[in-house]
Amino acid sequence: MITVAIIEDDKDVRDGIQEYLNSQPDLICQLAEESVENFLTKLDPEDPPDVILMDIGLPGMSGIDGVRIIKEKIPAIDIVMLTVYDDAYKIFRSICAGASGYLLKNQPFKEIKQAIEILDSGGAPMTPQIARKVIEYFQPKKSIKSKSSLTVKEKEIVFGLVDGLSYKMIADQMDISIETVRTHIKNIYKKLHVHCKAEVITKSLRGEI
Repeated sequence: MITVAIIEDDKDVRDGIQEYLNSQPDLICQLAEESVENFLTKLDPEDPPDVILMDIGLPGMSGIDGVRIIKEKIPAIDIVMLTVYDDAYKIFRSICAGASGYLLKNQPFKEIKQAIEILDSGGAPMTPQIARKVIEYFQPKKSIKSKSSLTVKEKEIVFGLVDGLSYKMIADQMDISIETVRTHIKNIYKKLHVHCKAEVITKSLRGEI
């Protein structure tokens, strides 16, 4: 039996998925909450779920931040993002935070079940659409490769800047020193041929990184 939890703020979506999962002979979903904060108050560390289906846009803490916190508490939990967002930025951030899979909310319930089973067998479920975006992100086409030669860590720092994080917050999030962040920032400026943070953020929002 695979135990599943849901963190989703839309009650109709949350109840619909929970009802479907509980109708399956090999799945059980007893914990379904509207926010990460509510989930954490009810999570039993001694008996955690095997899988969490997590939305990104949640009241209070975002799903991406929630992934990071939950994985720090219980690393063995598999978390699948179930969201309306299909942009490469949120996909990358989710995976960096510790998500094991990424699905869109328009997936039929049957495919959500299949994704849970893929996780249980050691896989990493993603829709073909999402998998393509991941591949294109890490292996960009030659026509756009010249836009940016940033490393994965440098890109993560850029995303932190776009999120409005301070150097200290980025350092804490990446478990590196502030001086290392500053070194990465200097390299980012040099590679992107910019002179300030605002220019980096602008390039990122334009999809040039």
